[in-house]
Amino acid sequence: MQRSKTYSALSLFDKYEQNRLRKYIISPYFNKNEGIIHLYEILIKNINKNIKVNTSKELSKEFIWSKIYSDKAYDDIRFRKLNSDLLKLVEGFLAQQIFDENPLHQASYLIEAVGRRRLTKAYNTAEKTARRLSEQQELKHANFYYYQYEIEKNISKIEDNKFKRNERKNLEEIAKNLDRFYLAEKLKNYCSVLNDTKFIAHEYNLLFMNEIIAHTEKFKYEDVPPISIYYQIYLTQTSPEVEKHYFKLKELLKENGLLFPIDEAEVIYNFAMNYCIRKGNQGKSNFVLELYDVYNDYLIKVVKRWNGELAPWHFKNIVTVATRLEKYEWTEKFIADYKDKLPDEFRENAISFNLARLYFSQKKYDEVISMLREVEYEDISYNVSSKALLVKTFYEKDEIEILFSISDSFRVFLQRQKNIPPLWRQNYLNLIKFTKKLAKLIPSDKKSLQKIKDEIEKTDKGAIEPWILEKIKEIEEK
Repeated sequence: MQRSKTYSALSLFDKYEQNRLRKYIISPYFNKNEGIIHLYEILIKNINKNIKVNTSKELSKEFIWSKIYSDKAYDDIRFRKLNSDLLKLVEGFLAQQIFDENPLHQASYLIEAVGRRRLTKAYNTAEKTARRLSEQQELKHANFYYYQYEIEKNISKIEDNKFKRNERKNLEEIAKNLDRFYLAEKLKNYCSVLNDTKFIAHEYNLLFMNEIIAHTEKFKYEDVPPISIYYQIYLTQTSPEVEKHYFKLKELLKENGLLFPIDEAEVIYNFAMNYCIRKGNQGKSNFVLELYDVYNDYLIKVVKRWNGELAPWHFKNIVTVATRLEKYEWTEKFIADYKDKLPDEFRENAISFNLARLYFSQKKYDEVISMLREVEYEDISYNVSSKALLVKTFYEKDEIEILFSISDSFRVFLQRQKNIPPLWRQNYLNLIKFTKKLAKLIPSDKKSLQKIKDEIEKTDKGAIEPWILEKIKEIEEK
């Protein structure tokens, strides 16, 4: 039974949602079958018990049937129908939740319902409610304009019902809101396509994109945040060398970052973060501070505002950037303040690695080793990063024999693991190679040092750790 769609869906509900779903299921408006209610109670009891004792005691279909219909022989067809009906109720509840979260959509449906039934006395109230909710709406993503389009369209139908032929209709408002929704969604979709084509060899056929880009370039739409922001993202994707596009995007995010729901805000901020990361990898050191600024804005406008989770890779990137800027007190406070925002399954490892990263920056190398040496991270990003950090730590401690040993085992790990992205693999192999060369180097041997520098010069800058360049500079200054 645990492998059924119904059980899997119910397993994702927390206690609060379970209680709300129960009220939905027992409502005679949605369900009059007592058997479905009993099935729900049995499944939820089993789910909660398994969570509490961390087990997965199997529930047989026959056992459940006997609890619901003790006086009837097991009927597999009826039992499947019971499960199917419960799943439909669960799906209906989930849809209802989304509907309840969207008062503008509700207002639009109310206007449509009032118009269909020709409830003339309710016309003005329904319209005023829709207008008021529109003014109060905080989020101004593309769907906002779609709901405005629906509201205006349904108001137009009401006006038709009033037979006021000589009055100006709201046809311009209908078209304007539909256009804004369409432009924002097309630009949003196009930005995703441009991003995907960097990783996937696939051609997408999107209609009217040249016309939409030219139109947006001409009219700007700076008063429509989803259009102006996605247009700016488009520019950072297609002309990354023109840095003013990024700075305009950053300005728009600071002004409008609060106007998007959490899922969309995550995507938008990721575009800005990735731009900064790419620039930093190209040797543009000022973009380390830019990335720090974007992350600070993201923490305030997305994580804090929505009380959302913080992805472990964002957590790691923030610590990496802050320590590179030597903001050690800020980093320590960040780890303490945001550790509870990490997903439960990643929290312990993320905290240990990022504290080690902080200790490394503070030259507390023994603390780094004690944090990392006995830990094997499941997440591949944390795994390879921790191994790289140990390589650098033993170089800093001048423990050459251990350095060579862990470097060799790290190289074997990189070659064997097939799920490591090629760019990561090359970066870490370069780290191992040049760290070992620097460890063997006699500081006074300028000729050998120059050979290493020449080799680095021929290597893609994005595949060289800034730490390697720092170590070379230190040797030159001795």
